[in-house]
Amino acid sequence: MKASLLLIGLLSAGVAFAGAPAPHKEGIESKNYKWNAEGGEKMEALHKKGNVKNGEEVYEICGACHLPSGAGRADGTFPQLAGQHSTVLIKQMADIRSGERDNPTMYPFASTLTDPQELADASAYIQSLCIPIEHGKYEGADAAMMVAKGKELYEKECLECHGKTGEGNKEKFYPVITGQHCKYLVRQMTEIRDGKRRNANPDMVKIIKKYAEQQLIAISSYQSSMVRPGGMCEPKAGKKKQTCSKLDWLPALAGNQIPDAKPGHQMTENSK
Repeated sequence: MKASLLLIGLLSAGVAFAGAPAPHKEGIESKNYKWNAEGGEKMEALHKKGNVKNGEEVYEICGACHLPSGAGRADGTFPQLAGQHSTVLIKQMADIRSGERDNPTMYPFASTLTDPQELADASAYIQSLCIPIEHGKYEGADAAMMVAKGKELYEKECLECHGKTGEGNKEKFYPVITGQHCKYLVRQMTEIRDGKRRNANPDMVKIIKKYAEQQLIAISSYQSSMVRPGGMCEPKAGKKKQTCSKLDWLPALAGNQIPDAKPGHQMTENSK
């Protein structure tokens, strides 16, 4: 209930609230930058046990954009969150709150979390959600070729950190990329390559710095085709495929529209 009332207040505040300034913290542009440095509320949240039930209430404000299911938007505006490692979620939200990662759309909402416990609770709940099967994939006429090329590049330089099925590594803060939208993956890798994602891992920057746009689209095409055994939601009949063609892969950010909410699903013991 608390989150619902807060959400109504934030949405009614409109542009004025969206323009609230975020703090600024030095990131990868600084020679003193250290990726995933210890300290701050991130470490406090990581040492707390997340409460999934409480996290469900905290997540209500997130569901307006990321949907109750955690599926996000296939156009890449809002990422798919469901099933993401709690460590990754805590880090990214803490970085946005501290100003190390620039996200003016997300910041007003992330800043409403009251303390490290709420950060841990929300992350635990999101991690418990199954990964939606319906998400933005590459569906161009040359899809088979793009996915094959992406697979080749992925297995050469991405697999070591992100895993065979895109499962990432919770302890090392490497994100789950299974079920992520093709367009979002392209956008994030482009920003990391170009130095615009200021909380990026320098090791990843070195790897993708050499990749051209078409190579990033190919890698994203393969990544968005991955399936993580035991972590995916049950398929639904009659769902329209979301696409990520070479002509429309850039996300539609104008207006930051709030999507219609749809019921989410949590993983059962048998599906974990």
